[in-house]
Amino acid sequence: MATQVSGLSGEPVAPYMAVGLSTVVHGIGSRKDIERNLRIVEDAIHASVSIIGINMPVRLIALAEGALTGFTDEIFDIPHVTAARDLFIDIPGPETDRLAALARHYDSYIVVQCKARWPEVIDDRFFNSLLVISRQGEVVHKAAKNHLWCRERSCVPHDVYDRWTELFGDGIDAFYPVLRTGDIGNIGTICCSDGEYPEAVRALAFNGAEVVYRPSEAVPMTQVGMEPGGTWLLQNRAHAHFNNVYMVCPNVGPVYVHPQMEHPYDIAGGNSHIVDYQGNVLAEIFRRMYDEPIHPKNLWLKEEPLRHAEVDEVYRANIERLVARGSFTRPSRSFPGARYIPAGGSPDDEEWENLRELWADPDELD
Repeated sequence: MATQVSGLSGEPVAPYMAVGLSTVVHGIGSRKDIERNLRIVEDAIHASVSIIGINMPVRLIALAEGALTGFTDEIFDIPHVTAARDLFIDIPGPETDRLAALARHYDSYIVVQCKARWPEVIDDRFFNSLLVISRQGEVVHKAAKNHLWCRERSCVPHDVYDRWTELFGDGIDAFYPVLRTGDIGNIGTICCSDGEYPEAVRALAFNGAEVVYRPSEAVPMTQVGMEPGGTWLLQNRAHAHFNNVYMVCPNVGPVYVHPQMEHPYDIAGGNSHIVDYQGNVLAEIFRRMYDEPIHPKNLWLKEEPLRHAEVDEVYRANIERLVARGSFTRPSRSFPGARYIPAGGSPDDEEWENLRELWADPDELD
């Protein structure tokens, strides 16, 4: 996936190519397993730049969600603190250093999603993090995903709201920061479910974003409707049109959940794309719509984030609040609704200490 992007800021920006990569993902059982995904990403960057950067320089390389750290914590419902300590990375760290070397080599910005600790905010927590590495190999932008789907156990700023605002303030830029550059324009970053809310890209546009990175969306959103790309593509076209921004949207590639899998899952169905800007930014005010909280803040400021079944009840309580205030009307026929169903035959099968064996050498299990 590639496109030619020209700057929209006051100072003219020379046209350049942006590349989005959908790479094969291997689920990680420990931090050392990220090495395998890094090798795949490195090969993909070498191949794509050599093919695409012929007539115009590649100045922006975007990875899909999961490219480095996969989705193990979500799939196996790993206790949050265990995942934070054993699986995920620091920024900067050895993994971003590897990408920084590529950024310098190809004289290109690299924009990345990964699960990462953020110790300056809070210990023993991880965030779905978005970062930009400059052409000089420095981490010049860092943001956190703000909206999760129900099986993602990352922390968001709302979960540690008091600490987050203490450090970063409570303005829009505290939650939707924008990287301002003189060579590729102003870059904003969101991830997956963030883009299901029109306010997310609007907030970035208000802060001056000209190019917005939104990696990945899964089935069924990528397959809903008659048109290829489903609501995933529809949303990104709408974001671009209403906010006068480019949308760079690489989707996740095939996922090997653990090493014992013979075949990968295609959880996204492809449909990566980059959308050109169209139209103008529209002035709207959303604050009054959200003065009354729906989802409680500071849930995980002092307590470890709960696991899937318990968090389902938090979401159900949110629905009850919407019903009570008249924002949501119950359907005429009521059903129990979806529940988390463990994949194992017994509770012990779901414990991470037992699941770790999926990453063990098969010969060691005999």
